[in-house]
Amino acid sequence: MLMSVDGKISTGDADDRDIDKDLPHIDGAREGLEQYYELERWTDLWSLNTGRVFAKIGVNEKTDEPTKLPVSFVVIDSKPHLTESGVAYLAKKAHTFVLVTTNPTHPAHALTDAHPNLHVISYTEQIDFVDLFCQLKETYIADKLTVQSGGTLNTRLLRDGLIDRVLLVVAPLLIGGKDTASLLDGKSLHTMKDLAEIRTLELVQAKPLEHSYLLLEYKVRN
Repeated sequence: MLMSVDGKISTGDADDRDIDKDLPHIDGAREGLEQYYELERWTDLWSLNTGRVFAKIGVNEKTDEPTKLPVSFVVIDSKPHLTESGVAYLAKKAHTFVLVTTNPTHPAHALTDAHPNLHVISYTEQIDFVDLFCQLKETYIADKLTVQSGGTLNTRLLRDGLIDRVLLVVAPLLIGGKDTASLLDGKSLHTMKDLAEIRTLELVQAKPLEHSYLLLEYKVRN
């Protein structure tokens, strides 16, 4: 995950603000950005993200024929943020595409015959992520999964004990903004009992990169 020193994973609270899109325009940040993309290329063969993130980067408007990747996608999308065109594009791009939703009218339901590598996992009211991860491991042999989602989902997975490793690239900038997405967002803690939701970390490495970037890797103590 790419974040600022103050933990922000976006440059603002509007959908057209995006850290990947905006950092190339910021002096002192753009120079080292390629290091993050180089590390990102070594992602696991399964990647979890959200429909909102994919919609934000424009997959619904893509018209090119995508290059098939060896990476499989798990996409959480209930609103939906993905259109029929966006779902079809990701199915063409991914090795296996698992769409997870609580929306019975999601456009992915109508595309499984046209795209045999597209699988829809449905839940009624709320996604049970513990059950989902068990299905991914047992049915799809997804032993390792890279999570590249937003702060709210990151927090949910962490508190469910489903994240065991954190790999961060810290960009040398401070963004701020109480409504700007952070590495962990979601529901705040309130009581002494809630402290059980906090996860402590064991440092694996802290490696300075070029242009004042920093690589941090932790094991999560679940």
